[in-house]
Amino acid sequence: MKIELSKAVQEKFPGLIVKPFHIKGVTIENTRPELEKFKETVKDAIKADYTIQTIKDTPIIRMYRDFYWRAGIDPTKTRPASEALIRRVLKERPLPRINTLVDTYNLASMKTNMALAAFDVATITGNLEMRMAKPWEKFLGIGMQKPLTLKGKEPVITDEEKTIAVYPYRDSEATKVTLDTRDTLILVCGVPGITPAMIEKTAVLTSEYITRFCGGEKQD
Repeated sequence: MKIELSKAVQEKFPGLIVKPFHIKGVTIENTRPELEKFKETVKDAIKADYTIQTIKDTPIIRMYRDFYWRAGIDPTKTRPASEALIRRVLKERPLPRINTLVDTYNLASMKTNMALAAFDVATITGNLEMRMAKPWEKFLGIGMQKPLTLKGKEPVITDEEKTIAVYPYRDSEATKVTLDTRDTLILVCGVPGITPAMIEKTAVLTSEYITRFCGGEKQD
């Protein structure tokens, strides 16, 4: 499955890189004891590496914050995913518990500071495109009670039938990973300033974490 960036996206966000890869044959559960134990290891490392006062100035997180402003999203209200998760740890708040795949890639996001997205392959039609949202376009994200009305500044990802994400912070309810998911599409969501090496490092770590706790096999 490929993802193409529209000309408008490339012009507005030069240097933006997105890396898709599949993990096929996963087994997703509500939780696993070994994953809960591993979460504590990751949380301890986060507490050793960050403080609540300096997290916003971490270089990669700063890149995502800058991108959010340019995409019409206030990062002081809607924080980049990795920053939001790290802040929860630093404030001694529990991490979200969704399922073993989502919980696992959240750990990878914290470790790398990078944004990640996951979709159930069975719910996606054809190849993907990143384009700019249309003014007043509607989007129903995971857990939302009513659709979000987009402003036209946001980059979105679509398949050949529907919008599946507002990039890089909100994924669609229609394509979310569930306990029934067997094949998943993972996106490493870069922003300008993120290098190919950072993208590849994140892809490797994320696939290692997911296959460790959910099984399956990575395929680019």
